[in-house]
Amino acid sequence: MSKIQVTKLHTLSGHKDSVYTIEGVADSQFVSGAGDGMIVLWDLEQPEDGQLVAKLDNSIYAIHQESQHGFLLVGHNYDGLHVLDWKNKKELGSLNFTEAAIFSINSHNQLAYVGTGDGEMIVINIPELKIIKRIKLSTERVRSIAVNPVNKELAIGYSDAVIRILDLDTLEVKQELSAHAKSVFKLQYSQNYNTLISTSRDAHFMVWDAECKYDQMEDVVAHMYSINDIVYNPDGNLFATCSMDKSIKIWDAKTYKLLKVIDKARHAGHGTSVNKLWWNNKMNQLVSASDDRSISIWKINPNSQQ
Repeated sequence: MSKIQVTKLHTLSGHKDSVYTIEGVADSQFVSGAGDGMIVLWDLEQPEDGQLVAKLDNSIYAIHQESQHGFLLVGHNYDGLHVLDWKNKKELGSLNFTEAAIFSINSHNQLAYVGTGDGEMIVINIPELKIIKRIKLSTERVRSIAVNPVNKELAIGYSDAVIRILDLDTLEVKQELSAHAKSVFKLQYSQNYNTLISTSRDAHFMVWDAECKYDQMEDVVAHMYSINDIVYNPDGNLFATCSMDKSIKIWDAKTYKLLKVIDKARHAGHGTSVNKLWWNNKMNQLVSASDDRSISIWKINPNSQQ
């Protein structure tokens, strides 16, 4: 492994239950959502001063910032979607459309794509908070939704271990990818949308050629247990994965070779499953959220590679 310097900068506490999701909202700011129903705003420049944005009744597994106004779309377990103005800390509206958990939210051109625990993907007009379409292609959970605006495609990962590629305009299924042995947990397009990386409960990540009918390019046994999330660094030359095995790993985005392992023994990492990552563009810091109720902030120095 190449030598990348990793420094733990901060450990943030305040949540009273597992932290399931984090979402960047500004240059140095992000929000976290947890099993305690709290949505908390943090600033990397003043990391110890978390501010409560909202308190919902049930667990929060998914938060997404829509691009037009910067509002937060929050998946509220057993309830539906909430729209929040995080700057003014107020709710703008809500839409109750499912009793299932919401595991993934994405958006494009004022439409939100919401994945539920009963296998539905629900398309919502964001300004009107109106359901446009409901699509059920499996009885298993929708775990991740990724948008490819270049090829005009949606990639959807399900707990039946299938990735379904949909036409972004018609929402018709174009292709099904069945390579993982267990549930697909996260889908992430590269920054140029040439490739798609999928992570799974089978502890593998797989790389797909988005420009060539999603031919499989790589199959990497990356962790000991489920891979919960994957994010690219600002330059797109590195990406990080996190896992139920309590570790975070840094990878070369061209060769898909492992460069660094961040864990409790070597870096005072998380003590339980690492659920979500955010790699900040402005300060080039990696943020991780865990079942141990904490959030960690890491400085990753790729200039130490040999």
